[in-house]
Amino acid sequence: MTTATTITTSVPARLDRLPWSRWHWTVVVGLGTVWILDGLEVTVVGNIAGRLSEQGSGLPISSGGVTGMAAALYVAGACSGALFFGRLTDKFGRKKLFMVTLAVYLTATALTALSYSSWWFFTFRFLTGFGIGGEYAAINSAIDELIPAVYRGRVDLIINGSFWLGAIGGSLLSVLMLDTAIFPKDVGWRLTFGMGVILGLVILLVRRQVPESPRWLFIHGRSTEAEQLVTTIEKRIETEKGAPLPPAKGEIRIRPRESIGFRSIARTVFVDYRKRAVLGLALFIGQAFLYNAITFGFGAILTRFYGVSTSRTGYFFAVIAVGNFLGPLLLGKLFDTVGRRIMISSTYLLSGVLLFGTAWLFGTGRLNDVTLTACWAVVLFFASAGASSAYLTVSEIFPMETRAMAIAFFYGVGTAAGGISGPLLFSSLTQNGVVGDTVLAFQIGASLMCMAGVVAAFLAVRAEGRSLEDIATPLSVARGEPVPAPAPAE
Repeated sequence: MTTATTITTSVPARLDRLPWSRWHWTVVVGLGTVWILDGLEVTVVGNIAGRLSEQGSGLPISSGGVTGMAAALYVAGACSGALFFGRLTDKFGRKKLFMVTLAVYLTATALTALSYSSWWFFTFRFLTGFGIGGEYAAINSAIDELIPAVYRGRVDLIINGSFWLGAIGGSLLSVLMLDTAIFPKDVGWRLTFGMGVILGLVILLVRRQVPESPRWLFIHGRSTEAEQLVTTIEKRIETEKGAPLPPAKGEIRIRPRESIGFRSIARTVFVDYRKRAVLGLALFIGQAFLYNAITFGFGAILTRFYGVSTSRTGYFFAVIAVGNFLGPLLLGKLFDTVGRRIMISSTYLLSGVLLFGTAWLFGTGRLNDVTLTACWAVVLFFASAGASSAYLTVSEIFPMETRAMAIAFFYGVGTAAGGISGPLLFSSLTQNGVVGDTVLAFQIGASLMCMAGVVAAFLAVRAEGRSLEDIATPLSVARGEPVPAPAPAE
């Protein structure tokens, strides 16, 4: 519903002109560290698959059931949670939902650790994903609306790339927890999930200090609250820097809305911004298949083809996780300087080509366990920056009122295509011990990654350094009123 009153505000310009400060670090730590949890979750399950299938683990479940069914259910839960909580995030606010979704994750993970049967384990893997999926929609919305435009690209990439810090921790943690000289078979994997709960509780305490998005507040008619919040932030930063802030340039005039229906959201995304919708789907599907081609079968590949012990696969995964994290960390700034279109398309294309090369080397028997892992690390160095840019892209190229729902939709559909079918497809290709099937798995992921890179070369939006309201004009802008250089609908 739209109200008759119009509001003139400079909140977006005031937020975008802020220098980097300790307050911004609070936002990054409070919100961005959830990707560490996701990385921990996904990696732990991949590494404990062999242990859970062993007699005496406490669960009657096969290795394929963990890497196939449990992985697919986790992703299905994440897709469902993103769509469910994405709608609520746009309607009720970023802060309420990023507290609720973390609580869902903590509860489900704790109950996973208490699993006594396969159906219990599968159920709470789904619900853990449900909470994580909701986090993606709520967190990406809040981060983009709080971080200044000049830093938005690199911050988004590094935050999304922090998934791999969790992956490194999960890999090394699994090595410790799976050591039967330290923990019994039916205890170590449970304690691993328990560590995720402890980390989540710490994040919950920090997250309480992160405010609601001022952009969301004024769009929903709470302009006084938004102005007061930005003023408080400005005073904190002026005190920290010891100097007054430069004046903000630019105002926007809007008619507040309490909510926007699904029909309006769908028309905006798929009609007004249809080229951007194609871009978002291509980026998410491409990265989902490439990652599933490697990560959901890495342990089985190392074990079946090179005789690596299941208790040592964590070391190898830690190596490729380091490559994944370094990609966004070292390349992130280039997305703000060189530009989105060049960097998104080049990272997608380069990672796809490199995976084709890895598939050829693997198929001809030129790789061992160490050199294959090195190839994966190089591929994923570029792929990780590209995959992180997919989240950045869909969170900044659609209007404010649809942001969380757009993130949820593209994450949900793209990840479902690659993340549900991917584990089921790739687990069968990479676990049967047939070289040709594993080569095919690599080639499928590489092909879709390259296709997404070509789409990005033509359709990626030059959003670097631009205000969110400049990239996509809010639906609530008062008709006939001037707004700062709105981007044309596509």
